Amino acid sequence: MDPRLPRLRRKLAQIPFNPLRSHSFGEEKHRFQLGRTVSAATIDAFETDHGVVLPAPYRDFLTFLGATGASPFYGLLPLSRCMLFTMDSKRSEDGAPRGFTTVEDRARPGDRFLNIIEAGCSDVVLLGVTGPLTGRIVTGNSDGFWGPDLSSAPDFIAWYELWLDEMAAGHDSRALELTSPAGRSAERRARPTSQQLRTASEDIGPH
Repeated sequence: MDPRLPRLRRKLAQIPFNPLRSHSFGEEKHRFQLGRTVSAATIDAFETDHGVVLPAPYRDFLTFLGATGASPFYGLLPLSRCMLFTMDSKRSEDGAPRGFTTVEDRARPGDRFLNIIEAGCSDVVLLGVTGPLTGRIVTGNSDGFWGPDLSSAPDFIAWYELWLDEMAAGHDSRALELTSPAGRSAERRARPTSQQLRTASEDIGPH
Protein backbone atom coordinates (compact mmCIF):
# COMPACT_ATOMS: atom_id res chain seq x y z
CA MET A 1 0.00 0.00 0.00
CA ASP A 2 1.20 3.49 -0.82
CA PRO A 3 2.37 5.11 2.46
CA ARG A 4 0.56 8.36 1.61
CA LEU A 5 -2.90 6.80 1.76
CA PRO A 6 -3.44 6.98 5.55
CA ARG A 7 -2.64 10.70 5.39
CA LEU A 8 -5.14 11.16 2.58
CA ARG A 9 -7.80 9.34 4.56
CA ARG A 10 -7.31 11.70 7.52
CA LYS A 11 -7.36 14.82 5.36
CA LEU A 12 -10.50 13.72 3.55
CA ALA A 13 -12.27 13.00 6.86
CA GLN A 14 -11.42 16.49 8.15
CA ILE A 15 -12.32 18.54 5.09
CA PRO A 16 -16.14 18.75 5.55
CA PHE A 17 -15.65 20.27 9.00
CA ASN A 18 -13.22 22.98 7.91
CA PRO A 19 -15.20 26.26 7.97
CA LEU A 20 -12.53 28.11 5.99
CA ARG A 21 -12.20 25.62 3.15
CA SER A 22 -12.91 26.28 -0.49
CA HIS A 23 -16.00 24.96 -2.22
CA SER A 24 -15.28 22.08 -4.58
CA PHE A 25 -17.43 22.00 -7.69
CA GLY A 26 -19.62 18.90 -7.60
CA GLU A 27 -19.15 18.22 -3.87
CA GLU A 28 -22.91 18.10 -3.33
CA LYS A 29 -22.99 14.83 -5.23
CA HIS A 30 -20.27 12.89 -3.39
CA ARG A 31 -20.33 14.80 -0.05
CA PHE A 32 -16.69 13.84 0.49
CA GLN A 33 -17.60 10.20 0.97
CA LEU A 34 -15.73 7.38 -0.76
CA GLY A 35 -17.46 4.25 -1.97
CA ARG A 36 -16.28 0.70 -1.51
CA THR A 37 -12.88 -0.47 -2.62
CA VAL A 38 -12.39 -2.97 -5.43
CA SER A 39 -10.36 -6.15 -5.30
CA ALA A 40 -7.01 -6.66 -6.96
CA ALA A 41 -8.64 -9.41 -9.01
CA THR A 42 -11.18 -6.92 -10.39
CA ILE A 43 -8.39 -4.57 -11.43
CA ASP A 44 -6.43 -7.45 -12.97
CA ALA A 45 -9.46 -8.38 -15.06
CA PHE A 46 -9.93 -4.77 -16.17
CA GLU A 47 -6.29 -4.53 -17.21
CA THR A 48 -6.52 -7.76 -19.18
CA ASP A 49 -9.73 -6.69 -20.92
CA HIS A 50 -8.32 -3.31 -21.92
CA GLY A 51 -4.69 -4.22 -22.53
CA VAL A 52 -3.28 -1.66 -20.08
CA VAL A 53 -1.63 -1.59 -16.65
CA LEU A 54 -3.04 0.89 -14.14
CA PRO A 55 -0.41 3.08 -12.45
CA ALA A 56 0.36 1.85 -8.93
CA PRO A 57 -0.81 4.98 -7.03
CA TYR A 58 -4.24 4.87 -8.67
CA ARG A 59 -4.48 1.11 -8.24
CA ASP A 60 -3.60 1.38 -4.53
CA PHE A 61 -6.18 4.12 -4.04
CA LEU A 62 -8.92 1.94 -5.52
CA THR A 63 -7.98 -1.14 -3.52
CA PHE A 64 -7.28 0.50 -0.14
CA LEU A 65 -9.31 3.74 0.06
CA GLY A 66 -12.26 3.68 -2.31
CA ALA A 67 -13.21 3.17 -5.93
CA THR A 68 -16.04 5.71 -6.25
CA GLY A 69 -17.09 8.96 -4.61
CA ALA A 70 -15.07 11.88 -3.27
CA SER A 71 -12.78 13.58 -5.77
CA PRO A 72 -12.57 16.80 -7.74
CA PHE A 73 -15.68 17.46 -9.85
CA TYR A 74 -18.56 15.00 -9.42
CA GLY A 75 -16.55 12.05 -8.12
CA LEU A 76 -14.58 8.99 -9.11
CA LEU A 77 -16.13 6.88 -11.83
CA PRO A 78 -16.64 3.18 -11.08
CA LEU A 79 -13.92 1.21 -12.82
CA SER A 80 -16.55 -0.45 -15.00
CA ARG A 81 -17.44 2.97 -16.45
CA CYS A 82 -13.87 4.16 -17.02
CA MET A 83 -13.13 4.46 -20.73
CA LEU A 84 -9.88 4.70 -22.64
CA PHE A 85 -9.14 7.75 -24.80
CA THR A 86 -6.41 8.91 -27.12
CA MET A 87 -5.48 12.55 -27.62
CA ASP A 88 -6.51 13.88 -31.01
CA SER A 89 -3.91 15.08 -33.49
CA LYS A 90 -3.11 18.77 -33.58
CA ARG A 91 -5.67 20.78 -35.48
CA SER A 92 -4.81 22.86 -38.48
CA GLU A 93 -6.18 25.99 -36.81
CA ASP A 94 -3.43 27.90 -35.06
CA GLY A 95 -3.55 27.30 -31.32
CA ALA A 96 -6.81 25.34 -31.37
CA PRO A 97 -7.21 23.00 -28.35
CA ARG A 98 -6.88 19.25 -28.86
CA GLY A 99 -9.74 16.93 -28.00
CA PHE A 100 -9.86 13.23 -27.10
CA THR A 101 -11.43 10.21 -28.79
CA THR A 102 -12.58 6.99 -27.14
CA VAL A 103 -10.59 3.87 -27.99
CA GLU A 104 -12.79 1.20 -29.54
CA ASP A 105 -10.01 -0.69 -31.31
CA ARG A 106 -6.80 -1.79 -29.58
CA ALA A 107 -4.96 -1.24 -32.84
CA ARG A 108 -5.78 2.48 -32.79
CA PRO A 109 -2.49 4.42 -32.57
CA GLY A 110 -1.77 6.84 -29.77
CA ASP A 111 -1.03 6.86 -26.05
CA ARG A 112 -3.87 5.76 -23.80
CA PHE A 113 -5.62 7.90 -21.19
CA LEU A 114 -8.25 6.53 -18.80
CA ASN A 115 -11.24 8.72 -17.95
CA ILE A 116 -11.45 8.26 -14.17
CA ILE A 117 -13.68 11.09 -12.92
CA GLU A 118 -17.16 12.33 -13.77
CA ALA A 119 -16.62 15.92 -14.87
CA GLY A 120 -19.86 16.65 -16.71
CA CYS A 121 -20.82 17.19 -20.36
CA SER A 122 -17.86 16.42 -22.63
CA ASP A 123 -15.20 17.40 -20.10
CA VAL A 124 -12.76 14.66 -19.14
CA VAL A 125 -10.31 14.02 -16.31
CA LEU A 126 -7.79 11.51 -17.61
CA LEU A 127 -5.04 9.37 -16.15
CA GLY A 128 -2.20 8.53 -18.50
CA VAL A 129 -1.77 4.75 -18.70
CA THR A 130 0.71 4.45 -21.58
CA GLY A 131 3.38 6.69 -23.05
CA PRO A 132 5.38 9.54 -21.49
CA LEU A 133 2.42 10.83 -19.46
CA THR A 134 1.78 7.52 -17.69
CA GLY A 135 0.56 8.20 -14.17
CA ARG A 136 -0.10 11.92 -14.79
CA ILE A 137 -3.48 13.67 -14.69
CA VAL A 138 -4.68 15.54 -17.77
CA THR A 139 -7.93 17.52 -17.87
CA GLY A 140 -9.59 18.60 -21.07
CA ASN A 141 -12.64 18.40 -23.28
CA SER A 142 -13.28 15.49 -25.60
CA ASP A 143 -14.61 17.87 -28.27
CA GLY A 144 -11.61 20.15 -27.99
CA PHE A 145 -13.50 23.16 -26.62
CA TRP A 146 -10.66 23.84 -24.15
CA GLY A 147 -7.46 22.37 -22.79
CA PRO A 148 -5.85 19.96 -22.46
CA ASP A 149 -4.12 20.84 -19.20
CA LEU A 150 -1.40 18.71 -17.60
CA SER A 151 -1.30 18.78 -13.79
CA SER A 152 2.03 19.45 -12.12
CA ALA A 153 1.33 16.56 -9.72
CA PRO A 154 3.55 13.56 -10.51
CA ASP A 155 0.86 10.93 -9.92
CA PHE A 156 -2.78 10.37 -8.97
CA ILE A 157 -2.26 10.37 -5.20
CA ALA A 158 -0.23 13.60 -5.35
CA TRP A 159 -2.97 15.17 -7.46
CA TYR A 160 -5.68 14.04 -5.04
CA GLU A 161 -3.71 15.39 -2.08
CA LEU A 162 -3.17 18.69 -3.91
CA TRP A 163 -6.96 18.97 -4.21
CA LEU A 164 -7.40 18.38 -0.47
CA ASP A 165 -4.60 20.76 0.51
CA GLU A 166 -5.73 23.59 -1.76
CA MET A 167 -9.30 23.19 -0.55
CA ALA A 168 -8.28 23.13 3.13
CA ALA A 169 -6.24 26.30 2.63
CA GLY A 170 -9.24 28.11 1.13
CA HIS A 171 -7.60 28.73 -2.23
CA ASP A 172 -9.11 29.34 -5.64
CA SER A 173 -8.09 26.85 -8.31
CA ARG A 174 -9.47 26.83 -11.81
CA ALA A 175 -7.78 23.51 -12.62
CA LEU A 176 -9.32 21.79 -9.58
CA GLU A 177 -12.60 23.75 -9.74
CA LEU A 178 -12.17 25.21 -6.24
CA THR A 179 -13.75 28.49 -5.17
CA SER A 180 -12.43 30.29 -2.10
CA PRO A 181 -14.80 31.57 0.62
CA ALA A 182 -14.21 35.11 -0.66
CA GLY A 183 -15.08 34.00 -4.17
CA ARG A 184 -18.26 32.32 -2.95
CA SER A 185 -19.29 35.49 -1.10
CA ALA A 186 -18.76 37.53 -4.25
CA GLU A 187 -20.90 35.08 -6.22
CA ARG A 188 -23.71 35.37 -3.68
CA ARG A 189 -23.57 39.16 -3.75
CA ALA A 190 -23.72 39.15 -7.54
CA ARG A 191 -26.66 36.73 -7.62
CA PRO A 192 -30.05 38.53 -7.79
CA THR A 193 -32.37 38.05 -4.82
CA SER A 194 -35.88 36.65 -5.21
CA GLN A 195 -37.24 40.15 -4.61
CA GLN A 196 -35.06 41.56 -7.38
CA LEU A 197 -36.24 38.82 -9.74
CA ARG A 198 -39.89 39.55 -8.93
CA THR A 199 -39.35 43.27 -9.49
CA ALA A 200 -37.63 42.62 -12.82
CA SER A 201 -40.48 40.33 -13.86
CA GLU A 202 -43.03 43.02 -13.04
CA ASP A 203 -41.02 45.60 -14.97
CA ILE A 204 -41.00 43.56 -18.18
CA GLY A 205 -44.56 42.29 -17.80
CA PRO A 206 -47.54 43.53 -19.84
CA HIS A 207 -48.46 47.19 -19.34
